[in-house]
Amino acid sequence: MVRRRSIDEILAAARDRLARLEPAAAAAEVAAGALLVDIRPAAQRAAEGEVPGALVVERNVLEWRLDPASDARLPQATGYDLRVIVLCSEGYTSSLAAASLQDLGLAGATDVAGGFQAWEAAGLPTVKGAAPSPS
Repeated sequence: MVRRRSIDEILAAARDRLARLEPAAAAAEVAAGALLVDIRPAAQRAAEGEVPGALVVERNVLEWRLDPASDARLPQATGYDLRVIVLCSEGYTSSLAAASLQDLGLAGATDVAGGFQAWEAAGLPTVKGAAPSPS
């Protein structure tokens, strides 16, 4: 029998496993070599803006693109020790996505608390304009 859980319960369980980062801490880790992955859809990136240098991988293909064992992996998916910091708009979907990456074996996966909106509010670099094609 399948146990029913609300999305709030699932989100809380995901976040219990993550060492979530405030935007400034995430930016410092990216500067030190962590991979910032923006999972927002193109329309949202176009409306809100983007983080320069972030790897765009829309949510629907994230696991295939970052699993080092996947035939569909990106060149950046170099190994299971890769530090991946996931970014969404407000920091909800990114928590679920980071937990899913942990399930694949990317133990260092986490997300940005507050997402892009918190990143921008913290005064960290963003650009406005057309969203690039997803990876």
